[in-house]
Amino acid sequence: QVQLVESGGGLVQAGGSLRLSCAASGFRFSINTMAWYRQAPGKQRNELVAAVTSGGSTNYADSVKGRFTISRDNAENTVYLQMNSLKPEDTAVYYCNVILNKYNYWGLGTQVTVSS
Repeated sequence: QVQLVESGGGLVQAGGSLRLSCAASGFRFSINTMAWYRQAPGKQRNELVAAVTSGGSTNYADSVKGRFTISRDNAENTVYLQMNSLKPEDTAVYYCNVILNKYNYWGLGTQVTVSS
């Protein structure tokens, strides 16, 4: 079955960095677009943070452009999110996502907390 397992979250001061990882299994990772979403406290899980296609093309939310970098390792079936210059407003649970046959699959998420 499809599994997405996020890791790498934690507590960091504003201006710091974190690297999130998402280990994927149960599907052909290399041919699918992978994405990171986040859910801030009290908000819906609907903010796309970044996505990377099978060909390596990327797109980012305006709020993270220039600070976050998404990448993928097809040999390891893992997608990463490097987060630099973190801000308190980046505080959220970050979820890994893949769409297969029009169905959204999610991991359990990893908490990122940025203190001011």
